[in-house]
Parts: sequence; structure tokens; C-alpha cells
Amino acid sequence: MRVFGIDCGTEFTGYGVVEVDFDARLPRLIHLAAGTIRLNKKEKTPQRLAQVYAELVGLMTLHEPEAVAIEEVFFSANAKSALKLGQVRGVAMLAAATCNMPVAEYAPLSIKSSVVGYGLAAKEQVQFMVMRLLELDKAPDSADASDALAIAICHIHTSQTLLAQGARR
Repeated sequence: MRVFGIDCGTEFTGYGVVEVDFDARLPRLIHLAAGTIRLNKKEKTPQRLAQVYAELVGLMTLHEPEAVAIEEVFFSANAKSALKLGQVRGVAMLAAATCNMPVAEYAPLSIKSSVVGYGLAAKEQVQFMVMRLLELDKAPDSADASDALAIAICHIHTSQTLLAQGARR
């Protein structure tokens, strides 16, 4: 299973591609790619959204994932920020739909619990565990890329759990 994780942001949108190798003695997570789409603050919103869309479609086409995982919207005290984030999330979902990819959404608490084992973990803890789980020598280029990898790992863990539960019935 290959998963494309997206950490949506209005200035930086992280992405990460993780695959699970079921043929190994123990299932193993494999890091395939990670990076950050950096948006120019001086550009108008439509141009920024077009950039996110174009880059995500290109990356999904390149990496051919089986699923896309995105962080759910968390409630923000600033309604304007939440609205802008929602626009980026919508574009990310559109990019996935354009590539005929199913989209799964996960709450921040679920992502942290899946990767760290503690839903209120700090960003540094998430980054550390992403490095450990993927056996990386160094951290991804940004916290957004680490978060995107964590979202992909969460989807893989959740899928494995659901599969195991279905097998027990």
C-alpha cells in the first residue's frame, strides 16, 4: 500500500509518500518522498491555490499512491485563518479526486496517537517518531513534510488495524 499524505497550509503545504512492505518478515514502512510546497505570500489567493493544485496533481501522478490522507480541519479561534485553510484542503481533495484517489481524513489527535502513542504530542515528538518509524538518517526538510509523513503513516496504521479487525470476525 502506498499513501500520499498532505499537511495543508496557507503558506507551506507538506507532502509525504509512504509505502508499507507486507512481504518483509514484519511489515515495514518505507519512505518514498517528502517535501514542501512553498507559496508566495505576495501572490493572490487564486494563484496560490492553483499552484497547490498543480503541484499536488504532478506529485500524485509521479508517485501513483493508492490513497491520499489529509488532516481534518481543527477549530481555530481565527475564522479567517480557518477559512483559508479550508480552501487549501478543498484544493488538495480536488487534486486527489482528479487523480481518482480515495481520500481519508484524520483528526490531529488521531495522527499523533497513531505515530507517537500520545494525542497531545509536540511537533518535535512527531518528527522524532516519523524519523524512527521510517528509519531516516535526518529529519525531512520541514515540519510540514514531517507532518505529512505522519498523516500517511496514520492512514497505513489505521488501514492495517481495520484489516486485522475484519479478519477476526
